[in-house]
Order: sequence, then structure tokens, then C-alpha cells
Amino acid sequence: MTQSTRTVLRNQFNQALSALKDAWRVMLHRGPSQIQFWFIALIIGIAAGFMALGFRMSIASLQAYLYSTDNILFLHSHAEKLHWFWIFITPVIGGLVVGVLLNRFTDDGRVRSVADVIEGSAITDGRVEKKAGIASFIASLITLSSGGSTGREGPVVHMAGVISTWVSDRIRADGITGRDLLGCAVAAAVSASFNAPIAGALFALEVVLRHFAVHAFAPIVIASVAGTVINRLAYGDVTEFTLDTPGSLQFYVELPAFLILGLICGLVSLLLMRSIFFAEDIGTHIQNRLSLPGWLRPAVSGAMLGLLAIWFPHIIGVGYETTIRALTGDIVLTAAIVLAVVKTVAVAITMGGRMGGGVFSPSLMIGALTGLAFGLIATGLLPDVSGTHTLYAFAGMGAVAAAVLGAPISTTLIVFELTGDWQIGLAVMVSVSMSTALASRLVDRSFFLTQLERRNVHLAAGPQAYLLAMLRAGTVMRPLGGTRSITKEEAQALIEQGLCVKASATLEAAMPYFDRDDIPCIPVVIVDEEGCEDPVGALYHVDALKAYNRALAATAAEEHS
Repeated sequence: MTQSTRTVLRNQFNQALSALKDAWRVMLHRGPSQIQFWFIALIIGIAAGFMALGFRMSIASLQAYLYSTDNILFLHSHAEKLHWFWIFITPVIGGLVVGVLLNRFTDDGRVRSVADVIEGSAITDGRVEKKAGIASFIASLITLSSGGSTGREGPVVHMAGVISTWVSDRIRADGITGRDLLGCAVAAAVSASFNAPIAGALFALEVVLRHFAVHAFAPIVIASVAGTVINRLAYGDVTEFTLDTPGSLQFYVELPAFLILGLICGLVSLLLMRSIFFAEDIGTHIQNRLSLPGWLRPAVSGAMLGLLAIWFPHIIGVGYETTIRALTGDIVLTAAIVLAVVKTVAVAITMGGRMGGGVFSPSLMIGALTGLAFGLIATGLLPDVSGTHTLYAFAGMGAVAAAVLGAPISTTLIVFELTGDWQIGLAVMVSVSMSTALASRLVDRSFFLTQLERRNVHLAAGPQAYLLAMLRAGTVMRPLGGTRSITKEEAQALIEQGLCVKASATLEAAMPYFDRDDIPCIPVVIVDEEGCEDPVGALYHVDALKAYNRALAATAAEEHS
């Protein structure tokens, strides 16, 4: 053996030995705290899993009682036999209860859902509103049980956030830990609700945390598995949708059809989202115009739903029976189109009326109906080169849901886990990619981020857009009269020119002054009881930029750790 070879081997051995020593040191110093954190993640996962399971069972029990049926999976078939007045009055009563509840325990009568969890993850160190969240959870339970046309994932995701917030407050978790615990709770809730461990973990990362940092992956997976185990203890290892006719793809020849279906589903998802926002705006306008009390708004929406359900009981609740019939091809073309339109209207009425619930399950139903209608047409025009029309229903279900959620990865996986059919992967992936590519350019990336954008919470563009809104002028300012700051007299002179910001104002509100007036600093004031503006400091442009850069660096470090 030559001298150079021995030198190389010795260097490699020394490097390996150094790596082992470093690993041992990390295990000794960080191992106990890391194991403790994973244990907390497991506990949160179990709690969120039982919460989601309890929510699902409560809906089933209350729905079965209100509609006098033993099997809610065939709810709309049973509802067709009920007296029309009971179909009408049930969502009205439910809406009245929801309205009173929300106006008593929330400051705006609005149901908290996934968008608020995303906002909590980005802006409030992984915390969400607790009192309003619990009220929204109960309101959504009543909505879904009494005829509301939404889904159960929104309420369980926010309630999972309430659980993680309570834990984070108790252990005084910092921002990174709070966000990780929030992701754990969300993953467990989604997994327990849909028996989908892979999709639950990826949903938390892709939609809520909006990054795939390694430090968050392990605890989120642990919590997601815990949620799935809880679901399977109650329901067994079964898929959400049990299908008898798996699709077959005529491989390359049929792929262009799925590309077209993806584009159509992108437009359908856009119509669904725009319909909800339109209903929200119209509802607010009519409420203000007629001076209706806030507690009455859900009841009015319940009356509209009741009238619609008399002719179309398919809209009641989550709509799994109709979704299953679409996936098995048990609906004719005309009915598929009509039901997709009616369900869109029903979802808009429910959410525009502030009754509660989520958009994921409705988007699955609308997507399955859209895909089935497209498949019936496509296979009818080209029967010799087409597979089964039910395969298009699969792809449509995933494509609409992915575009609405803005989550192509987790939605693709959740379709597989909901159906247990992994042979349809290529068709679903093609359709999902096209629908999300189209819809994300016509809204602010997703339904949830567009909701936040409508509230002037700018998360869609990334940290560079919303971090300025997290920093307050009062925390960045310099005290007046110091060697590196202006005097109180100089500050007063600028105030007289209309140049000042309140101490509670964000840097987002302050930065335009520097760009517009080309000044190095701006006075920071507090307003006394008489309305006078008293200068307490000066916000310098350079200090604002430094604080912004530090926040950007911290965000980047978290997302890449």
C-alpha cells in the first residue's frame, strides 16, 4: 500500500470518527429534548385524532336523529321519502342556532376554518383563536347535521389548531415550536377524519406550514400516524370510498383527454370559489341594506337550502352517496351536470350565509360529477380508444379539490388513500397538475389564501409580502433625543407636516412614507385620551429595513432547517 493511499484512508477514518463524535454529542445534548418534543407531538396527535373522530361520529348521530335514518351514507335516498316541510325546516332551525352561537362567541359572526389556521401559522407563532374556534366547531357540527352543504375538514383543522394553541401556551413555545405543534395537530385531524396518514402529513406541510422543513417532518408524521390509528380503531382499515369498478387507462392515447379535463376542472374550481365569494359579498350587502341582525343571516341561508333540498336532497351534508354514485358511474350525463351546478349553489349559500363547514368534501363531490360528465362525453365520442368513464370521475375529483385547496401533492395522495386504487395515479396527476396550474393564476393560489387576501392578509405572495405586517413601529423605533435620533422638537415639526405613524402601526403602513417623501425617519406617536398625538420615538428607514431582513432570514432558516 502506497503512502498516499494510507494518507487517504487515515483522513477518511478521522472524518468518520469525528462525525460519530459529533452525532454522539448531539444525541446527548439535544436527544432528550427532541424525544420530549416528539412525545408532545404524539399526545397532540392522539388528542386531535379523538377530536376528529368525535366530530365525525357526532355528525352521524345527530344527522341520523334529525333525518330519522339508520345509515347516513344513503341520506339523500332516505330524505326523498320524508315530508317536504321537515326537509325545509331542519336547516332553518340549524341556521338559527348557528347564528345565535356565532354572534354570541365571535366578534364578527364568522366561522373560523383552514384559512385562519394558515394565518395563525404564518403570523401569530402557530396560535389560533380559542373561544371563537370552539364556537365555530360547534356551529359547523350543527350545520353539517341539519342540512348544511359543506365538509367536515375545515372545522376539525381549526379545532386541531385550538388544541395545539392550548399546548403551545402552556409550554410557552416559541414561533418555530408553535408552528410545528400546529402542523402535528392538523396532520392528525386530517388523518383521523379521512383515514389518510400520508395525505394528512403532507397537507399540514403543504397547506398549513407551507414548507417541507426536515425538522417538522418527523413529529408531523408521528402525529399523523396516531390520528390514523385512532380512525382505524373505530372504523377498521377501510377506505372512505369502496369501489367495485376500478378504472383502466388506455395509456398514452387517453392522456390528452385528461389534460383537457384538468383545464375544465380548473375552471369549475374557479366557479366554485368565485360563487362562495360572491355569495359572501351579496349576503353582507343585503344584511347591511335591510339592517338584518347577524344572528338571522344563517337562518335565512338555511331557508334557501331547505327550499333547494326539497327538490335536490343530494345537497344535504357532505354528499358521500352522490360522490360514490359518480365514481361508480351510476349517474347519467344530464343528472351529473345538474347536480354539479346545484351543489355549487348550495355550497355558496351555506358558506355565504356563514353557517360553517369546509370546502374539501364539496369539491370532491363537484369534481367527481364534473369528471363523470366529461368521461361520459369523451368515451361516447371515442369509444375505441377510451377506458371507463369512471376513471374520469376519479381524476375530476382530485383535480377540482386540488385547485380549491391549492395543494396538488396532498390532494393527489388523499384521492389514492380515499379510494385505495393506486392504478389511477397517472390520470389523476395529469389532471391535478393542469387544474392547479390554471386556477392558481386566476385566484390568489388557493381558496384559503384568497380568503385571507380579501381580509388584507397577504400570505399568497410569500414572507416578503406579509412579514412587514408582523413588525410594529413601536418595537423598531429609536427613543427621541438620543445621539442617533431626532429631538422631540424635530419630531413635532414633522408631525405638523402630516408625517407620523402610531406606535401600534405595522411597518407595512410605515414604509410608503419613506418611498413617497424620501425622508430618513418618521415620528412614532401615541394618541392620548384627548386625541392629541404625542411623539414617543422615531422610526428610521434603515432600522425598518434591518428588522425586515432579520425576519426574512429567520423565516428562511426555519424553512430550510
